[in-house]
Formats: sequence, C-alpha cells, structure tokens
Amino acid sequence: MDERGYLKVTGRVKEMIIRGGENLFPAEIENAMLEHHDIIEVAVIGVPDKKWGEQVACFMRTNGSVRPEAVTLKAFIRERISPQKTPAYWIFVDEWPLTGSGKIQKFKLTEGLERGDYEVLTA
Repeated sequence: MDERGYLKVTGRVKEMIIRGGENLFPAEIENAMLEHHDIIEVAVIGVPDKKWGEQVACFMRTNGSVRPEAVTLKAFIRERISPQKTPAYWIFVDEWPLTGSGKIQKFKLTEGLERGDYEVLTA
C-alpha cells in the first residue's frame, strides 16, 4: 500500500497475459507444456503485440539434445488448451536466470527477448 492508501498488486497477478481482451494464465499453459515428453521446464510470459496487446511466449528446457519443432509443439499444445492460449513464440534455453531461492526470473527472460538474446521459433 502506498502513502495515498492505494494497493499495488505485484507477483503472480502481474504475470497474467491479456491477449485480445482475454485473460490468460501462464501456469495453465506451462502445465500443459510439461506433459510433453521432451520438455522438462517451462516459463510462459506475455510479450507486447500491436494487434493483440500481448502474445504468448513459451521458454523451454528439454531433457536432452532433442528440440521439437515449433509446428510439432503447436500441434501438441492445441490438443490440450484452446487456440487463443497457444504460444506464438517458442524459445529454447539451456539455463534459466534464477533468484537466490531458485525461482525463474521471468522479467529477465523478457529483457533478454527484447535484446534479441534468444532464437525465437514461430509456427
């Protein structure tokens, strides 16, 4: 609460993605992606988009050297969740930016994406 008595929401609610006026929750998309046998860790974020407001970006770590193609991942996720929740961007990472307690720092993923640090796949 600030000095004027206004409450500021931070944390998980801030992670909600608003795509075309619809509220999307990263945890739902992450849980669906974790059902894929090649994916061991996932982080989903919203990225700015002129048409939709935000688009879904899915960062993933695989269990080995196999990295599924974006079209394969899109087909996989479409069997589990609705089309508007399907990531537009697929990004593989080898390691995560972590906090001292071992949580993924999603804001650093966003910063890295803006800088062009990652190879982005689209389907």
